[in-house]
Amino acid sequence: MVFLSFILLTGSCGFSQTPVNQSENAYKIPEEMIQQVQKSEQEWLEELGEERYKILRQCGTEPPFTGKYYKHKAKGTYACAGCGNELFLSDAKYESGSGWPSFFEALDKSKIKELRDVSYGMIRTEIRCAKCDGHLGHVFPDGPKPTGLRYCVNSASLEFKEAEE
Repeated sequence: MVFLSFILLTGSCGFSQTPVNQSENAYKIPEEMIQQVQKSEQEWLEELGEERYKILRQCGTEPPFTGKYYKHKAKGTYACAGCGNELFLSDAKYESGSGWPSFFEALDKSKIKELRDVSYGMIRTEIRCAKCDGHLGHVFPDGPKPTGLRYCVNSASLEFKEAEE
């Protein structure tokens, strides 16, 4: 149990740097979206603070059931905390029971990179912000209809923008 807690808190970045879907019909991330935000590690640390830096830049994971947005119910848009890239709508958020904010679809798939993660003897799909390359979490094929996907995201990797009435 202690080892598992260590893994959850330290993160992995155990991806193979290859996109998950490489077929000709796969969605393509526009070139101008990739690596638009480039900063030194010191700049990232100063801007994000230790917790967000650990998650977004070092692939850390916040403890389950503790994140700011885990039970968040307001209407609006969830954006990357590293660069402001809008990623998920509150209408796609649902309670998965995983302990992290979960969404069944991304606002626009071109705003999220999917990478194969083979860390800790598992094969998973890591999700990163396509604009700043910040680690968001993972996506799993066990979500609800209509997509069947569960984007499992760290609260610390997100900022929330409330909808205007």
